[in-house]
Amino acid sequence: MWVKVCGIRDRKTAQDLAEIGVDAIGLNFYSGSPRVVTAEEATEISKILPSDIIKVGVFVNHSISEVQTLATECRLDIVQLHGDETSEYFAELQHRLPHIRLIRAWRMSGDGLGGLKTFLEDCRLQQLCLAGCLVDAHVPGVFGGSGKTVPWEQLASEYRRDEWPPLILAGGLTPENIASAISSVQPWGVDVASGVESAPGVKDPILVRQFLMNAKRA
Repeated sequence: MWVKVCGIRDRKTAQDLAEIGVDAIGLNFYSGSPRVVTAEEATEISKILPSDIIKVGVFVNHSISEVQTLATECRLDIVQLHGDETSEYFAELQHRLPHIRLIRAWRMSGDGLGGLKTFLEDCRLQQLCLAGCLVDAHVPGVFGGSGKTVPWEQLASEYRRDEWPPLILAGGLTPENIASAISSVQPWGVDVASGVESAPGVKDPILVRQFLMNAKRA
């Protein structure tokens, strides 16, 4: 089970998570998030991480040029897009950054995954292969990190694993519910932010360790 901890803001936290053994960390460049980092902070974090820790940049409706610059300066491995970016946007970004993998974040509401299906069909027409789809809860006006869970059973029944990119589950995950979430959804990976924090934007190493252990066991 691939485990990503999102919203890392300082070198000490990044070092702690690397020692705990997470697979990936998320660097959030969205100014509306309490977990936002500057390019300088993200670059310093990237420099001290071991090469086997995947560095994921999180963006929301940034321009392609902004993403290209930050991905290069901050030595990102993956770009994760949470906004209203089109398949054409993804294709242009992939053209400019061929060495960077792309993840589409999708906020799932009670209407299900019909919109994601259409988006992925458009990606196929663009000959675009995504590294994953991260499914989070839909909360009006919020682009992730809300602490709300997605409808697990509905997600499990609607996600086309044999046709679509690897599924990454997000939204309201905690050390207490991660085993049940994995059992219900059977994702390829999981993503956590607020569920392992002692305060908004402040990661608790004890909670991260518990989350990682429970996720790997599940």
